[in-house]
Amino acid sequence: MAISSQLPALETVFSPQEIGVRVAEMGRAITLDYQDLLAPEEPLLVIGILNGAFIFLADLVRNLDLPVQIDFVRLSSYQNQTEASTHVVMLKNLEKEVKGRHVLVAEDIADYGLTLAWLLEHLRRKKPASLKLAVAVNKTARRRVEIPLDYIGFTVEDGFLVGYGLDYAEKYRQLPGIYVLKTPQ
Repeated sequence: MAISSQLPALETVFSPQEIGVRVAEMGRAITLDYQDLLAPEEPLLVIGILNGAFIFLADLVRNLDLPVQIDFVRLSSYQNQTEASTHVVMLKNLEKEVKGRHVLVAEDIADYGLTLAWLLEHLRRKKPASLKLAVAVNKTARRRVEIPLDYIGFTVEDGFLVGYGLDYAEKYRQLPGIYVLKTPQ
């Protein structure tokens, strides 16, 4: 897919091909970690955080050789800003039971860590058998809260990233790679 000339200045950080290779590697690692833990009647519960994680989650679960169930939550801490607030709002809750289940959270980016820390604590209170976190991008420069990142696609220090589910004001999620947005529009 060519990137339209109507888009703002973008610099490729990770190409679609690089992403595909890395997500496949993550899928193999997750499969190895869970293959002896799961009973056929109790699949791995993969929870995506909407809206950003849907593309990463879809690619990730297609690379798992495990029985899975998928659910989503929708959380907000950015509210159309480039800086996260300390207030997290749950806009959509889970539909699947977490108690006693092996749970893997899939998220597009770990940035400040505030939203993920809030969600992990929320899920821990539901008493899962295990709880792990997979992120497409670990962005380290602005981290305020340390969170356990079990599976990391890529690590970057900083930069305003878009594409592969990452957005600015709900734009650019559909781009196939991960790019630095030079000037947020």
